[in-house]
Amino acid sequence: MTGKTALWRRLREQPAALAAAGVVALLVCVALAAPLLTALEGQDPTTYHPDLVDSARGGVPIGPFGGISGDHWLGVEPQTGRDLFARLVHGARVSLGVALAATVVQVTIGVAVGVAAGFGGHRLDQVLSRATDVVVALPLTVLALALMTVVPSGFPRPVLVALVIGLLAWGSVAKVVRAQTVTLKALDHVAAARLSGWGSVRVARRELLPALAAPVLTYAALLAPANITVEAALSFLGVGVRPPTPSWGQMLTAADVWYQAAPQYLLLPAGALFVTVLALTVLGDGVRTALDPRAASRLRIGTGRKREEAPA
Repeated sequence: MTGKTALWRRLREQPAALAAAGVVALLVCVALAAPLLTALEGQDPTTYHPDLVDSARGGVPIGPFGGISGDHWLGVEPQTGRDLFARLVHGARVSLGVALAATVVQVTIGVAVGVAAGFGGHRLDQVLSRATDVVVALPLTVLALALMTVVPSGFPRPVLVALVIGLLAWGSVAKVVRAQTVTLKALDHVAAARLSGWGSVRVARRELLPALAAPVLTYAALLAPANITVEAALSFLGVGVRPPTPSWGQMLTAADVWYQAAPQYLLLPAGALFVTVLALTVLGDGVRTALDPRAASRLRIGTGRKREEAPA
């Protein structure tokens, strides 16, 4: 049985992971098709509709359920009248895109530093390990707030958020990769490759990186939901993605005073964030369990694994 076949078989034994994968796939399709979906509705995420809000009541949407109609499938935004469906699906592009880009940056830096520390000499290991410890100890949100406020406003905010998260949060990846590299370099086939005259770069590329794929992919799957949460927090604090670009965190920032008059304005982005983070977390745990069958799932539901009865 090939590795891919065995991986797929183990994933099929986890209904929760398969359901989470379906949810993630649906969210990605919605994000990619956001322009098509909003064109089908006939709206866009930035156009104001002042005639759809009641200015006498402070900008509350006119009509039932926040102004839901055939033209505005999820209603409109208080005060501005912007279409909520358009802002929600376009916000998915920003939130998911930032999380994915930040994860790529984290994994790239973390793998490079971890392999260099674990495979290099003692002095290099000491320097890189201490640098990694410093990065891990840094308060991510506080530093991100400081960096985001000094960068010129003309710089694309989604790109900036992804870079800030990726450049400040690679330490945990580096620690995992270093520990795995130290274990792998003691194996016979790696030692044989080094004794045969291969250079360090070739040994790392041919012998170490393929063996590191499973733990790195597993950790990356668990980083994505954390990055979505960080992006939402930065946007909620007003230093992340800024209007008129929609993101779920930025929508929550503007919705905190409308939870009574227009609750859907708060519940829609909050629900989207909750579902996305939950699905990515369950999927990441399922991938980790499938790649390492010896590791028990942290989630006790929907794993499809039966406990073996103890012998009498």
